Amino acid sequence: MKLKLFCFLLALGASLVLAKEPNRPECIAPAQPGGGFDLTCKLAQIGMLDAKIISTPMRVSFMPGGVGVVAYNTMISNRAKDENTIVAFSSGTLLNIATGKHGKYNENDVRWLASAGVDYGMIAVKADSSYKNLQDLISALQKDPSSISIGAGGSIGGQDWMQTAMLAKAINVDVKKIRYVAFEGGGDALTSLLGNHINVISAGIAELVPQIEAGTIRVLAVFAPNRLPDALANIPTAKELGYDVEWPTVRAYYMGPKVSNEAYDWWLNAFEKFQKTQAYKDQLAQRGLFEFNKNGKELDDFVKKQTEQYRIMAKEFNLIK
Repeated sequence: MKLKLFCFLLALGASLVLAKEPNRPECIAPAQPGGGFDLTCKLAQIGMLDAKIISTPMRVSFMPGGVGVVAYNTMISNRAKDENTIVAFSSGTLLNIATGKHGKYNENDVRWLASAGVDYGMIAVKADSSYKNLQDLISALQKDPSSISIGAGGSIGGQDWMQTAMLAKAINVDVKKIRYVAFEGGGDALTSLLGNHINVISAGIAELVPQIEAGTIRVLAVFAPNRLPDALANIPTAKELGYDVEWPTVRAYYMGPKVSNEAYDWWLNAFEKFQKTQAYKDQLAQRGLFEFNKNGKELDDFVKKQTEQYRIMAKEFNLIK
């Protein structure tokens, strides 16, 4: 009896320890610096410290490879119990899972944690481009799609490619004839655009807010249901220009599959508190994101439903059988 009581108290004590704030909080951005994953991690890193949700500065580390595939596999196989670490993901991650790019792993193999926000896809050119508006670009694509290079973070079948494919379908152009240039992340694609190595960039608009404000790029259209507010209000939607293309990009976080319930719940509660603070709203505004608060089971349900919808879409574009 004493032994059982001792074991119970020991287990209780361990759970209380695990429920405490992580002493080495880390957010993994599964790409090179400068893209959407980086943005997602920085939102948590800066915002949670400003809101006093965490007392220890969060480290942001970069793990490029397969636009999230390497990080996903690493968290499952090598860091499954890592209670200090959260990993940024996006709708593109779910699309990659749907198209089989994560190999033997799928949407059931990690613990989906909390949302950061949502942004929308867009298509843009350098500020001095000869394509002054979306119709200029569409006319050029319809005349000779192979004459235009569109760069994006991720390979064929990724979310930036998918929104390009949806636009191509809407204008009756074979997306396979467009010169699509794949980069490891949105930051690399932007560098290539500004260096005149590609003509067009397809990405999430939140990734490019600093360049939009600086006037170095011109967004031809945003793939949102309505115009976005504030500094982005002058950017037309593809829909208002006559092309029925929408692409919301959810940005969020997951953890390893064998993280304890106590540690997972600590992070979950931390994000739920954070999402109610002014610091969170400030970070959304600064980074061009909009509220999308789905956490815990609600996020898990969303992820699984969305991934299945992407499988249907992937079949439509002959990405999977």
